[in-house]
Amino acid sequence: MTEGAEVHQTLLLNRADAGTTAVTSSLPVIETDSGPAETANFKPDEPDQQEEESSTFAEVQHHSTTGPPEGGWGWVVVAGTVLVLAMTLAFPSCIGIFYTDLQNDFQASNTETSWVPAIMMAVLHAGGPICSVLVERCGCRATIIIGGILSGLGMAASSFARTMVELYITAGIITGMGFSLCFQPSITMVGHYFVRRRAFANALSSTGTALGLSTLPLLANYLLSCFGWRGSFLVLGGVLLNCCVCGAVMRPLGAKPKTGAKTGLMDNHHLKTNCLSVHQEREGLKGRLRATLSTVMPFLRRHMAFDLLCSNPHFCAYALGVSWMMLGFVVPLVYLVPYATAYGMEQDRAALLMAILGLINITVRPATALVFGLPRFRGSHNFAYLFATAVLINGLSNCICGMGTSFSVLLAYVIVFGFSMSIVGSLLFTVLMDTVEMSRFPSALGLISIMESIMLLLGPPLAGILVDSTRQYVYVFFACSITGSTAGLFIMLSFYWLDRQKDREVKSSSIHEDTNSLKPNIKMSTDCNYSPVPSQSMNDKDIETDV
Repeated sequence: MTEGAEVHQTLLLNRADAGTTAVTSSLPVIETDSGPAETANFKPDEPDQQEEESSTFAEVQHHSTTGPPEGGWGWVVVAGTVLVLAMTLAFPSCIGIFYTDLQNDFQASNTETSWVPAIMMAVLHAGGPICSVLVERCGCRATIIIGGILSGLGMAASSFARTMVELYITAGIITGMGFSLCFQPSITMVGHYFVRRRAFANALSSTGTALGLSTLPLLANYLLSCFGWRGSFLVLGGVLLNCCVCGAVMRPLGAKPKTGAKTGLMDNHHLKTNCLSVHQEREGLKGRLRATLSTVMPFLRRHMAFDLLCSNPHFCAYALGVSWMMLGFVVPLVYLVPYATAYGMEQDRAALLMAILGLINITVRPATALVFGLPRFRGSHNFAYLFATAVLINGLSNCICGMGTSFSVLLAYVIVFGFSMSIVGSLLFTVLMDTVEMSRFPSALGLISIMESIMLLLGPPLAGILVDSTRQYVYVFFACSITGSTAGLFIMLSFYWLDRQKDREVKSSSIHEDTNSLKPNIKMSTDCNYSPVPSQSMNDKDIETDV
């Protein structure tokens, strides 16, 4: 093999290992210091193929240098994300409308009924790694379409459930997994289309949750009065199919990899697999376990960023605080309507409270999007402290429910809770994008989603156990107040301590560099050959001697 061919093959193996879709497989091999015979054997590629490869490389290079479009079709992606969030994140709040009917139809307790929204929200967040794999294989657009079909079919199938277990599977697992496949890729697409205006785009897309909170409870209450809970679930299943339309507008950025490059990567993959299998046969069970771990760890690092928990303390603090916050963050959305109706309030007025909560979100979230999108807030590191303050206020607002059960008291609670909830939702993904690199955002979001799913799965059932044991809904809101306020304080104090520690390290390193720069840079050498400068007379003698 010639020297140039060896260099060419080494480049191919290195790029295949890095997972890049380079277009070097069809580039001509450049020979260095080769003879005439080697030059004669050189065969260039066809002009058409060279032109196609060069145009593809130019497109990828142009995208990497120019960056995201910061507008244009990105606003269509934001609009699609708004609708996706309206039909996914806000949908579990509808279960509170059907809460009493499900209890009466299945003769179930509060704990058993609360598992339906708990499983739905837990699977919605726990499907992060599966969603990340599908995004890597199929892309964001196809993943959202698959999620829309899955959520629509799951909700429609739940209308035929005869037991609570069937409802757990259809409305909880299947519909929740469909929500996960729709929700996370849409957020990721917004992050890819915007960098400079990312805070504004994320806050604007988060209005989708507000849109769902203001419309879905009223729609669910109307459908319940007309068709019952089974007919309502069937109609809502058809509504969820609109996620497929939203996924169709998620146009990916950049050029698609060429077939030739894919073929080269697959050949290298098969070659490595064969070598690995031979190595496994030689080493036996120990070698197989070692090879399995060697493949599992890169997978976990790519789709669940466990390494960031150790290498990025800000991400660790944020993940722990957000996970603890989720234990009681969505519980009031599930128990507000049953709490109001249990003390004599009409179903329509209780549903109106949920609608007001959504309207507050619709009003506040665009306003926060405009404020956070101002030039003075771009690149700001204070978003984490604003987020922590909003979480603290949101947790403390649950204490208002202990003051009374009248419509005016609950209305005041809804206003404070909705205002703080809007800021939390507007900054939730912005703080995460500021904490980690954008290339690690999908895996970081997948890990946080897994941690959140555990708390979301435990929150409503624990609240149901509390209600069944005390026969009082008010203790649920007090418990949510404790979890929310402590989570806000933890995030605020953790980020403050980490920022102070980082500032000390920067100052100490700068002082050390200043002291090093003040030291004289004199080098003494013992082997110094001293040669005096000849005088003018010596130069004259030399000239005469030469003459």
